[in-house]
Amino acid sequence: MIKCAQQCNLACDHCYVYELRDTSWRSKPRVLSEETADRLAVRIAEHARRHGLESVRIVLHGGEPLLAGRSRMEHLLSAVTEELRGIAECDITLQSNGTLLNPIWLELFHRYRVSVGVSLDGDRGANDRHRRSRNGRSSYTAVQRGLELLRRPENRALYRGLLCTVDIENEPVRVYEALLAHAPQAVDFLLPHATWEHPPPGHDPKGTPYARWLIDIFERWYAAPRRETRIRLFENIMDLSLGGEVHSATVGLAASDVIVVESDGSVELPDSLKATYHGAAATGLNVFEHDFDTVARDPRVVDARGESTEELADTCLNCTAVRICGGGLRAHRFHPRTGFANPSVYTADLFALTTHIRDRVVTDAAALLGRAS
Repeated sequence: MIKCAQQCNLACDHCYVYELRDTSWRSKPRVLSEETADRLAVRIAEHARRHGLESVRIVLHGGEPLLAGRSRMEHLLSAVTEELRGIAECDITLQSNGTLLNPIWLELFHRYRVSVGVSLDGDRGANDRHRRSRNGRSSYTAVQRGLELLRRPENRALYRGLLCTVDIENEPVRVYEALLAHAPQAVDFLLPHATWEHPPPGHDPKGTPYARWLIDIFERWYAAPRRETRIRLFENIMDLSLGGEVHSATVGLAASDVIVVESDGSVELPDSLKATYHGAAATGLNVFEHDFDTVARDPRVVDARGESTEELADTCLNCTAVRICGGGLRAHRFHPRTGFANPSVYTADLFALTTHIRDRVVTDAAALLGRAS
């Protein structure tokens, strides 16, 4: 994940970059410089060559990455693709709030085969509950305009999907169907980043408001006569329920494989950790002095990847759903007194959601096998 720009043109009140515990963005360059982009491209290609990687996935992120400007973005894309030429395929995605998309940007993305994901929380009312511009005005019309561009036949191949942050005050099926109206090939749902010190809205340690919200959408999605879109969270839980392995930071026990490069070239842990405390994502490493093998061996990176279950709480290790939920996102386990060795602040929700989906798909799979035999 590359932080192309530190700033954003929106002021979303649930943003983990600007609104939660970490303020390190204030001391970093506003945009990724060409010098840093060149060095990063060399490091990526060096790592791919050394390990014989067939492909590398890069996510362009922010803030709002388009605030880096077209010239700097083109320089970064050119540097990365040129360095990887003949070494590995490059799968590049840009995650945007969608408000700045225009035909000029899309021409550039066509040229470098950059797919675009857009953050959207539902219809106008649901989206504007949190995602407003800095002057408090609605962002929905501008996002809608960007999505209309992506949905055009000539741009459809660039349209990666939608990312929605869960708000239990919004009606779940209405949110889902509002997202479907934009014809995404995929939708992902993100639980609000929260900790035991700063729990999510409507939190009840024994209740399951977030699970109930997501289960309503799961049932609407799963029972549809045809697949209307992909939902990564649900598909990952289904795969794990049927014995598969999923590399995800949010569910399952397999190690996550995401590392972040900030606008100053510093290498950090997944930025969800910025929800926990100031400096939680920092490693002290950077692309000018350290290669990615050094990064991968660093104890802070190893711990954050979740390569062992040692950090999980005993209640998680003894839970029947631990293989599926994996203890939840690492950031959501944080408590200032005990660090990350805790169940997730969403533990009741995760148990209810994963067991509901597990029981549903295992029952259906058994029925299909029974009919086949």
